[in-house]
Amino acid sequence: MPLKTINLKFIINNRFALTFLALLSYTISNAQEIIEDDVVESVVVKDTVKSSNQRVKVDGVVAVVGDFVVLDSDIDKEYLQLQARGVSTDKISRCELFGKLLEDKLLTHNAIQDSIVVKELEIRSNIDQQINAFLEETNGSMDELLKIYNKDTEQALREEMFEINKNQQLAYEMQRKIVDDIEVTPEEVREYFNSIPKDERPIFGTELKVAQIVVIPKISEAEKQKAITRLKEFKADIIENGASFTTKATFYSDDMGSRKTGGKLPPMNRSRPQMVKEFRDVAFSLEEGEISEPFQTDFGYHIIYLEKIRGQEYDVRHILIRPEVTQEAIKEAKTKIDTIRQRIVRSEIKFADAAREISDEKETRQDGGQLINPKTQDYSFELTKMDPELYAQIQNLKDNEISLVLQDEDRINRIKFKILTVTDRIDEHEADFSRDYLKIKNLTIQDKQFKEIAKWQEEKIEDTYININGEYRNCEFQSNWLKKEK
Repeated sequence: MPLKTINLKFIINNRFALTFLALLSYTISNAQEIIEDDVVESVVVKDTVKSSNQRVKVDGVVAVVGDFVVLDSDIDKEYLQLQARGVSTDKISRCELFGKLLEDKLLTHNAIQDSIVVKELEIRSNIDQQINAFLEETNGSMDELLKIYNKDTEQALREEMFEINKNQQLAYEMQRKIVDDIEVTPEEVREYFNSIPKDERPIFGTELKVAQIVVIPKISEAEKQKAITRLKEFKADIIENGASFTTKATFYSDDMGSRKTGGKLPPMNRSRPQMVKEFRDVAFSLEEGEISEPFQTDFGYHIIYLEKIRGQEYDVRHILIRPEVTQEAIKEAKTKIDTIRQRIVRSEIKFADAAREISDEKETRQDGGQLINPKTQDYSFELTKMDPELYAQIQNLKDNEISLVLQDEDRINRIKFKILTVTDRIDEHEADFSRDYLKIKNLTIQDKQFKEIAKWQEEKIEDTYININGEYRNCEFQSNWLKKEK
């Protein structure tokens, strides 16, 4: 019996990730070339001689979607991608993955037809980050990376990655264009919820609301001045003695991300904010070849070298110096948060009031220290999906119990102290319209988006040249890829 192709909901187009896993999944995909119709037959099958009387199929074009081909080997690579992400593939058929590839190619083909533009400089910058992340996580070399992916040169690897990234970005932008204007009314949310049979309603896991108070050791004026003086010395050495900005960034910058590239950052664009405002203001005020005076952001003190201006694109390098935190400042911060914890435990002050009064975390201070879930933009964290580090810090807390003082760090602060509390707990439960309205609304939007994409897909299948070869014509498709009479 033919197997069904995978449901449209299987397709999730993620933005570029900066991990080894993402690099693996991108590079094992095949960068399909745009082809002409009259070339298809000549590349349909490649054979190799197994014996004097037998020929074995090695690879071939199993489908054409518009200007793109799908190779039999692409399906094998899709399995590798899923396995690399930790997805079990035991129950996923080749027909299902083939259906996914057809959908991907249809999106990409129509993105080109609709003249959707992706930023090539941004894609190449992401490739730099992907490769750097791989090399950093594996302590590997470029030669090892080329060997893994069977490429002769770094340029060959980058060009294949560019095509893969570009096609995936085109598909993503096409899908976003299809669903961009979709909204739902409260009545649509109610109708969607009521349409779900009671025994099929989703179960939402245990959720917690968490608040925290953060105290950050203060940087002394003397340490700030040391950082500024050091940056001025770097600038003077470069201008007066011809020293290399790139070398100084490599050896002395406290920005570990750009340090290995000599302080070079992804191209900055006037129309697309990427860096913090203070950084942008200085970078865009410079002349080509100019080095800025030291200036401050939340990350520390910087100097910027503007290498080149290309229209709206600015190529910059920077050196970051983060002022030292003295032991005296660390001791003072620890004492401050110990004291406030004792006052809360003794019921002299409420946790929320203490957060508003002394917390140094401006993002949560006005909300009484309540953490916002970055995925849902509300205060609730589903226990099974909570960040492992946060979970470890609150897993043993009872409701309204105050944690011990914890030492932590983030990308801005090398050291900070915090206390946490669980302000509310909702046990695992069947979806409830009133209590879970925001979650149900998200499900309603997703359902409406899937239906809109499915509708778009059926229309585009009719308008697009599609040819499916060999055994894959026996797959049972949910969409009319074979263009059969209805």
